[in-house]
Amino acid sequence: GEPAMQRVRETILGADERMTERVQYGTITFACKDNMASFVQVANKHVTLMFNRGQVIQDKAKHPHLEGAGPNARFMRFADETEAKARTSELKDLSRRWCDLMTPPKKKTSGR
Repeated sequence: GEPAMQRVRETILGADERMTERVQYGTITFACKDNMASFVQVANKHVTLMFNRGQVIQDKAKHPHLEGAGPNARFMRFADETEAKARTSELKDLSRRWCDLMTPPKKKTSGR
């Protein structure tokens, strides 16, 4: 699970310069203004990333590996580093969507 976890971490942090990480509740949590996702079930061989409010950034067409149908949380599982590498574009897109949602780009005001 360690190489997969490291790959996921590098992908998320590299996706957007606004993304940060911290250890919270004994696991790594990724945030951009507000918490986006954290590793859960880290004792298992596979790696599971929980997106706390994944439903607000989910695009079923772009994120086929995002699981869950509840009102909030979504999950992405990685069996190994190969799977983590294969889902790089999905992870980057989710990370950017979260940052854009939490810290919207400033609108240019017209000088009147």
